Amino acid sequence: MARSFFSIIITALNPGKKLASTLSSVLDQTWEDYEVIIKDGGSTDGSLCSLSDGTWDVALPRMDGTVGNDGRIRILQKEDRGIYDGMNQALPLIQGVYVLFLNCGDELYDSRVLERVAGAIRKREGKEGEGKKKAGGRPRIYYGDQFNTLQSVYVHSAPRLDDFACYRNVPCHQVCFYEAGLLVKRGYDTDYRVRADYEHFLWCIYEEKAEAVYLGLTISRYEGGGFSETKENRKRSGLEHRVITRYYMGRTKSALFRLVMLATLAPLRTKIAEDPKLSKGYNTLKSGIYGLLSRKGGNGT
Repeated sequence: MARSFFSIIITALNPGKKLASTLSSVLDQTWEDYEVIIKDGGSTDGSLCSLSDGTWDVALPRMDGTVGNDGRIRILQKEDRGIYDGMNQALPLIQGVYVLFLNCGDELYDSRVLERVAGAIRKREGKEGEGKKKAGGRPRIYYGDQFNTLQSVYVHSAPRLDDFACYRNVPCHQVCFYEAGLLVKRGYDTDYRVRADYEHFLWCIYEEKAEAVYLGLTISRYEGGGFSETKENRKRSGLEHRVITRYYMGRTKSALFRLVMLATLAPLRTKIAEDPKLSKGYNTLKSGIYGLLSRKGGNGT
């Protein structure tokens, strides 16, 4: 069976109209060599429908209100224990070479995102872009930037991910295209309720020696204000971050990085970055610094 270039996994649970906006952003792509896997945790809001023959399909609610079926879309409806468990359940179904995860409410930035990403991958890996490398070659994660719709600002990823950049933060999964083998070999550790995607990214970098390749492209419109950003989960996120970084970087290095973050007023900078009135200027400055470091071959920290 011929493989799709991209597998796009969308997680859903009673998503309402958010599923429509996320799906439409994929269906409107100029690059059509992709599949969509919708992992639904058991929605009861009418966003999904069962076909008469017992298989599952999705009503594709376009923004103009029409519906239709698309053979590139498959759906798995099964109860799960949260978003990361749902992601794991979708992994055995992937047939694409590169995998992108979107949450309902997130969107691809514009209609040419997949075309641009596929072009960049093919330019780096050859015409087929199949991720085929010489024996011993490193797997790759291609990543880009996001537009945060809640704050109406562009958030640029570090152009190079050294240890400190990985400690600070890694690109969110909505802007990362993983070589499928990285996800087939090991899914998300659901013991981490908030930071499982962060832990998996570090596993790819430190255990699988994956190469993180910055695309310099805006990939997604990130909805923001989600599961990981509640007050309770922010506290848990901090605890999980400490456990994860100690494991992959060691206690000494992670403690040093923590001191550097405190000394450079990281908590204050986070508040500034999340303030609707201040975030645009802050992220513009950060993006300018990242751009300068990228041109000079800096480390993106």
